[in-house]
Amino acid sequence: MCPVRIHWHVKVNYKEYWRVKVTVTNFNYRMNYTLWTLVVQHPNLNNVTQVYSFDYKPLVPYESINDTGMFYGLKYFNDQLMEAGPFGNVQSEILLKKDINTFTFKEGWAFPRKVYFNGDECQMPPPDTYPFLPNSAHQNLHSFSALVSILIFLLIAIW
Repeated sequence: MCPVRIHWHVKVNYKEYWRVKVTVTNFNYRMNYTLWTLVVQHPNLNNVTQVYSFDYKPLVPYESINDTGMFYGLKYFNDQLMEAGPFGNVQSEILLKKDINTFTFKEGWAFPRKVYFNGDECQMPPPDTYPFLPNSAHQNLHSFSALVSILIFLLIAIW
């Protein structure tokens, strides 16, 4: 069972990069975490460009696959997790370079596969349950034409 809440938020989608915000919140009022580790498995961790507010070390058991990384807090930020509740949280942003061969936001790809906090596995929903955006939106031409008709009528009535 995961003793904290880990929030992985896709913050910005740039042309060649994408940015993720990670928040770790302590809700365990009987524990404080001064020395903590967060292990994340994600297929794009081999393209980490910069990590803010956390230290990062790639875990490379197989030299050709780099999909797992370990994050741990800096001294000042570790002290923030000593407090429980909404004020007991640490946040960081991760800047990742897009690999045009593998990058997609489809089917939960942007979210981690597995997350561990201090060795405890944090349960992740399966990728097919993540919310997704449709590839295209249907245009409602009837409401657009009605709006244009009303505007023309108002212009004629005022004139």
